[in-house]
Amino acid sequence: MPRAILDEAHVHPAIRAKVAAHEQAIVDEVRSAVAAHAVVVVGMGMNPFPKRARKALDAAGVPYTYLEFGNYFNNWRRRTALKLWTGWPTLPMIFIKGILIGGADDLARLIASGELQKILA
Repeated sequence: MPRAILDEAHVHPAIRAKVAAHEQAIVDEVRSAVAAHAVVVVGMGMNPFPKRARKALDAAGVPYTYLEFGNYFNNWRRRTALKLWTGWPTLPMIFIKGILIGGADDLARLIASGELQKILA
Protein backbone atom coordinates (compact mmCIF):
# COMPACT_ATOMS: atom_id res chain seq x y z
CA MET A 1 0.00 0.00 0.00
CA PRO A 2 1.58 3.33 -0.98
CA ARG A 3 2.25 5.87 1.72
CA ALA A 4 0.02 8.93 1.55
CA ILE A 5 2.06 11.99 0.63
CA LEU A 6 0.57 15.44 0.30
CA ASP A 7 0.43 16.24 -3.39
CA GLU A 8 2.44 19.30 -4.42
CA ALA A 9 -0.76 20.79 -5.85
CA HIS A 10 -1.98 21.02 -2.26
CA VAL A 11 1.06 23.00 -1.10
CA HIS A 12 0.70 26.72 -1.66
CA PRO A 13 3.17 27.97 -4.30
CA ALA A 14 4.54 30.60 -1.90
CA ILE A 15 5.96 27.91 0.42
CA ARG A 16 7.02 25.19 -2.03
CA ALA A 17 10.65 26.36 -2.11
CA LYS A 18 10.79 26.41 1.69
CA VAL A 19 9.36 22.90 1.91
CA ALA A 20 11.78 21.62 -0.73
CA ALA A 21 14.83 23.23 0.92
CA HIS A 22 14.05 22.26 4.53
CA GLU A 23 17.26 20.76 5.96
CA GLN A 24 18.20 19.65 2.46
CA ALA A 25 21.89 19.35 3.38
CA ILE A 26 21.33 16.33 5.63
CA VAL A 27 19.14 14.64 3.03
CA ASP A 28 21.79 15.27 0.36
CA GLU A 29 24.51 13.86 2.65
CA VAL A 30 22.57 10.64 3.20
CA ARG A 31 21.59 10.37 -0.47
CA SER A 32 25.25 10.72 -1.47
CA ALA A 33 26.33 8.04 1.01
CA VAL A 34 23.57 5.68 -0.16
CA ALA A 35 24.64 6.19 -3.78
CA ALA A 36 28.31 5.53 -2.95
CA HIS A 37 28.08 2.57 -0.54
CA ALA A 38 26.30 -0.78 -0.58
CA VAL A 39 25.31 -0.59 3.10
CA VAL A 40 24.59 2.64 4.99
CA VAL A 41 23.42 2.92 8.59
CA VAL A 42 22.04 6.30 9.67
CA GLY A 43 21.90 6.73 13.41
CA MET A 44 22.40 8.95 16.41
CA GLY A 45 24.35 8.84 19.63
CA MET A 46 22.81 7.51 22.85
CA ASN A 47 20.36 5.34 20.88
CA PRO A 48 21.04 1.62 21.36
CA PHE A 49 19.39 0.51 18.10
CA PRO A 50 21.97 1.95 15.68
CA LYS A 51 24.65 0.31 17.82
CA ARG A 52 22.75 -2.99 17.65
CA ALA A 53 22.55 -2.75 13.86
CA ARG A 54 26.26 -2.03 13.56
CA LYS A 55 27.14 -4.97 15.82
CA ALA A 56 24.95 -7.26 13.71
CA LEU A 57 26.67 -6.12 10.52
CA ASP A 58 30.09 -6.54 12.14
CA ALA A 59 29.19 -10.07 13.28
CA ALA A 60 27.97 -10.90 9.76
CA GLY A 61 31.19 -9.53 8.27
CA VAL A 62 29.35 -6.93 6.22
CA PRO A 63 31.16 -3.63 5.67
CA TYR A 64 29.04 -0.51 6.04
CA THR A 65 29.17 3.25 6.23
CA TYR A 66 27.82 4.83 9.40
CA LEU A 67 26.44 8.35 9.57
CA GLU A 68 25.67 9.73 13.01
CA PHE A 69 23.58 12.85 13.48
CA GLY A 70 23.54 14.13 17.04
CA ASN A 71 21.77 12.51 19.97
CA TYR A 72 18.50 12.84 21.84
CA PHE A 73 19.40 16.39 22.87
CA ASN A 74 20.53 17.91 19.58
CA ASN A 75 20.09 17.77 15.82
CA TRP A 76 16.53 16.49 16.12
CA ARG A 77 15.29 19.03 13.55
CA ARG A 78 17.85 17.82 11.04
CA ARG A 79 16.91 14.19 11.68
CA THR A 80 13.23 15.07 11.21
CA ALA A 81 14.04 16.01 7.62
CA LEU A 82 15.33 12.46 7.09
CA LYS A 83 12.15 11.03 8.55
CA LEU A 84 10.06 13.20 6.25
CA TRP A 85 12.18 12.22 3.26
CA THR A 86 12.07 8.45 3.90
CA GLY A 87 8.80 8.07 5.75
CA TRP A 88 10.68 5.89 8.26
CA PRO A 89 9.92 7.16 11.78
CA THR A 90 12.88 5.85 13.78
CA LEU A 91 16.63 5.40 13.80
CA PRO A 92 18.55 3.64 12.56
CA MET A 93 17.65 3.93 8.93
CA ILE A 94 19.44 1.17 7.08
CA PHE A 95 19.94 1.24 3.33
CA ILE A 96 21.08 -1.82 1.38
CA LYS A 97 22.05 -1.16 -2.23
CA GLY A 98 19.99 2.03 -2.22
CA ILE A 99 16.88 0.49 -0.66
CA LEU A 100 15.64 1.45 2.80
CA ILE A 101 15.18 -1.88 4.60
CA GLY A 102 14.06 -0.45 7.95
CA GLY A 103 15.80 -0.53 11.30
CA ALA A 104 17.81 -2.86 13.52
CA ASP A 105 15.09 -5.51 13.92
CA ASP A 106 14.45 -5.55 10.17
CA LEU A 107 18.18 -5.97 9.54
CA ALA A 108 18.34 -8.85 12.05
CA ARG A 109 15.55 -10.64 10.17
CA LEU A 110 17.36 -10.20 6.83
CA ILE A 111 20.58 -11.56 8.32
CA ALA A 112 18.87 -14.52 10.01
CA SER A 113 17.00 -15.49 6.83
CA GLY A 114 20.09 -15.23 4.65
CA GLU A 115 18.39 -12.63 2.48
CA LEU A 116 20.98 -9.93 3.27
CA GLN A 117 23.77 -11.99 1.73
CA LYS A 118 21.61 -12.66 -1.33
CA ILE A 119 20.91 -8.94 -1.77
CA LEU A 120 24.59 -8.10 -1.45
CA ALA A 121 25.78 -10.88 -3.79
